[in-house]
Amino acid sequence: MMQGLAHRTVLVTRPLQQAAALAQAVRQAGGSAVVFPALEIVAVPVRELAEPLAQLATADSVIFISPNAAQFGMAAIGALPAAVQCFAVGPGTARALAERGVSDVITPDGHDSEALLALPQLNAVAGKRVLIVRGVGGRELLADTLRARGATVHYLEAYRRVRPQADAAPLLARWQEGGIDAVTVTSAETLHNLEALLGDAGRPLLLRTPLFVPHEKIAAAARQFGVARVIATPGGDAGLVAGMINWFRNLHE
Repeated sequence: MMQGLAHRTVLVTRPLQQAAALAQAVRQAGGSAVVFPALEIVAVPVRELAEPLAQLATADSVIFISPNAAQFGMAAIGALPAAVQCFAVGPGTARALAERGVSDVITPDGHDSEALLALPQLNAVAGKRVLIVRGVGGRELLADTLRARGATVHYLEAYRRVRPQADAAPLLARWQEGGIDAVTVTSAETLHNLEALLGDAGRPLLLRTPLFVPHEKIAAAARQFGVARVIATPGGDAGLVAGMINWFRNLHE
């Protein structure tokens, strides 16, 4: 068993539904995990989704942009039409769809909109109707590019991201005693929420602790935010853990 995080304590800030898997991966690598969700995912009531759900009946393609989109989107949808072409932004989203009975999912090699847009199936979309399943708000690159290629695009925004109500005092006390070696965040929004939850006393700790993120865009936002050491890793939980192991190993070579 890989023990590359031995004697390291990692702060896991993923939403509660997803924190357990990353925390377990950290422990399997020999580290300790402190779970402190800095983002909460809540479902949009189905009664508010009648219009986008109606678009599904005539859609040629449906795109799920995250595991949350798979979870909350499929909870609202129930079952996809047999003829619709289904895309997932990455393997984690594809797995979440498979767990809900959705097979024949097209997935790119990467983990973002750019990788999806490079797929040949999403280049010849003139005259096609595409439904994007996502949370409320977010990047417009995918929809804008597909529209520029001639597609009609609608959103099914099945969940909202909110800041949790949480007491950060125990975490702050541990951190101030040197008890946090690394922080993981998976969105810029999570980073901003974490700062707000920590307050003024926690901001210096956050800015000087190594921060691991699964995408260069999040890394750029974190550097702009003021974090001193930001490390972009491969995507997914495995990528985050591998990135931390590699960074701490190199730190001592």
